[in-house]
Amino acid sequence: MKRSLLWKLCLVVGVGAVLLLYLVSQLSTRAQEQMSYLSDEHQQQLSAYAQSAQQLYVDNDLEQLAQLMRDIQQREDSWAAVVKSDLQSIAGGELSNKFYQSYGIGRGIQWKLHSWLVKPVMEIDIAERNVHFLIQLPDRMRPSIFQYMGFTHLLLHLVLPLILLTAISFMLYLHINSPLRQLQIATRQFSEGRFDVRVRGLMGKRTDELAELASTFDQMAARISDLITNQRQLISDLSHELRTPLTRLDIAVATLKHGHGPSSEAAITRVERESEEIRKLVEDTLTLAWLENERPSLTQEDLDLVDLLDVVVEDARFEFPDRRIESDLPDNAPVSHSNHRALGQALENIIRNAMRYTPPGKVVSVLLETELNSYQIHIADQGPGVPEQHLEKIFQPFYRLDSARSGDSSGFGLGLALAQRQITAIGGEVVAYNRQAGGLLMSISLPRNT
Repeated sequence: MKRSLLWKLCLVVGVGAVLLLYLVSQLSTRAQEQMSYLSDEHQQQLSAYAQSAQQLYVDNDLEQLAQLMRDIQQREDSWAAVVKSDLQSIAGGELSNKFYQSYGIGRGIQWKLHSWLVKPVMEIDIAERNVHFLIQLPDRMRPSIFQYMGFTHLLLHLVLPLILLTAISFMLYLHINSPLRQLQIATRQFSEGRFDVRVRGLMGKRTDELAELASTFDQMAARISDLITNQRQLISDLSHELRTPLTRLDIAVATLKHGHGPSSEAAITRVERESEEIRKLVEDTLTLAWLENERPSLTQEDLDLVDLLDVVVEDARFEFPDRRIESDLPDNAPVSHSNHRALGQALENIIRNAMRYTPPGKVVSVLLETELNSYQIHIADQGPGVPEQHLEKIFQPFYRLDSARSGDSSGFGLGLALAQRQITAIGGEVVAYNRQAGGLLMSISLPRNT
């Protein structure tokens, strides 16, 4: 059984989860990188402080240099100083270990600042490499990561994954719900009587379980539609066929009411015949409806096909003494998993149909051939044949090429319809052909099952 939908879901969820983790990791890293540096504006400001200090140091104006440091500290509400590499203070606040930042004395203004650095000391060399301007980074110059780290963490690790997972879930929902919605609409339309509705064509090139479900629905819809259509047609045809014998029956009953004598005897005979016709018509119709609706598998018996054909052929000779029937049969033809009654009725209907349309004095031939896995029965008559466009229609219930209604049950057009469905029920097949020499050839293929 296909599991296309399962693999699609696994692929989407698995790949989506991996991509989501990778995306969050990359965005977190990139955001932290971008937000961990001083802005250009603040770098320029600190550089300007350093240049002013450098100018005063070069001019050896230490008093003004100390005043500059005090002004910077007051303006930025932070600590600032000019020191030598040996930590000897030249101007500014008291020296302490708080400004020592692992690399040199302080950190360069272009260095990355990590979030764990609460109050980093920034360093800019002035005048000489052993003289440095130091400033504890003012709060206003702190990088964004110091200000928005909590919000950024929440955004990248909660809000963004939630949005992406919601988007993936919605896509999966649409992928699954779209065909289900179409099936729901089709089911509602079918329940309202639109038996021609189909959904597989609306699925496009999908080949997953939902597409299989749509195909199954279409098969079910086609099957139910055929059953309903056939039953409606069967009821319509049956009611039409019953009108004539019922009318004759009414006439015969009316005759019986008005007296006795020869006319009454004829009426009784007519009643008996019409009653028999109606009974046969109803029985055949019910059998046909059962075969159409249930499509049973009639494969419970073992039989010899030659013995069965011998009986049917002898019955045909007795019923049609003015026609000849010739049979070419082997000594035996055992068949397993068949049905004696269904196959016998089917062969009888086909052979009687051939005898009926064969003119008096002409011949109906019955040939049985044994093949590797099947038996082939060919029943050929010398009748008028059937127009090519009607060869398949002759197996439809109540279908006849002319509008004439014969007086016996054979004229109701159910014989070949029953025969085809009975042969199908035992695993066989029947096909009609026109013979080049004239007449109709019925070829029956039956599985040997030996």
